[in-house]
Amino acid sequence: MTAPCKREQLRLWPCLATILLALLLPRGVLAQDYAEGLAPPGVPASAFPAPGRPVAGIVTDTWHDEESRDQAGEAERVMNLLGVKAGLSVADIGAGSGYYTVRLARRVGPTGHVFAEDVVPEYLERLARRVTSEGLTGTVTLTRGDPHDPRLPHGSLDLALLVHMYHEVQQPYGLMWNLRPSLRAGARVGIIDARKQTAAHGTPPDLLRCELAAVGYQQTAFYDLQESTYLAVFAPPSPPTAPASPAEIRPCVPGRG
Repeated sequence: MTAPCKREQLRLWPCLATILLALLLPRGVLAQDYAEGLAPPGVPASAFPAPGRPVAGIVTDTWHDEESRDQAGEAERVMNLLGVKAGLSVADIGAGSGYYTVRLARRVGPTGHVFAEDVVPEYLERLARRVTSEGLTGTVTLTRGDPHDPRLPHGSLDLALLVHMYHEVQQPYGLMWNLRPSLRAGARVGIIDARKQTAAHGTPPDLLRCELAAVGYQQTAFYDLQESTYLAVFAPPSPPTAPASPAEIRPCVPGRG
């Protein structure tokens, strides 16, 4: 909780705004740690090779406006393709403004759960307010991860969804490696991205397939979506195909994957 305002400051808008923010935000949001859903730290970023291609910067928590996305039926189609239903436990990795978080939460219902993960504290603060206003606090847990580690509870997920953010991950090999313990048997990973180079905020499908294969994931399905975007679905690594250690990961080079 922030310190109380001094008597002479009570008429100042910044001070009042701070008090109002503290009252409106759910408990723990101002601390910016979101420790409730955190798993112990995974393998450190230094253990993994750097990606052999550019990493796009994080520029916004929103990809297109929600009305146009709903008019195109984006979320409904994606959730249908992935078999999202009541009772599932799902992670929205790189949740941003929460477009998928709230729709996933409504689909899985009170018997399911959604972990909304992001690395940007400001995005999580705004999303926390949205989750509260939409009455989804019992279904959604907000978690602040690291660029190389989503910090999600082990054995907690039936599905992990990464939407228009994979190209912004500073350490993709670390992220996918440290996600592995969170995936239950039979879990899947769905990645939505654009058919663009990573520097232009997309990921060529062959490059995505190569990078995930380097960590042991195998593509099981691929769907074209609207506006040159796609949904790629992967199965978690299994011992015969998964590298035994990060030292065995070989970075992919665009055009060769």
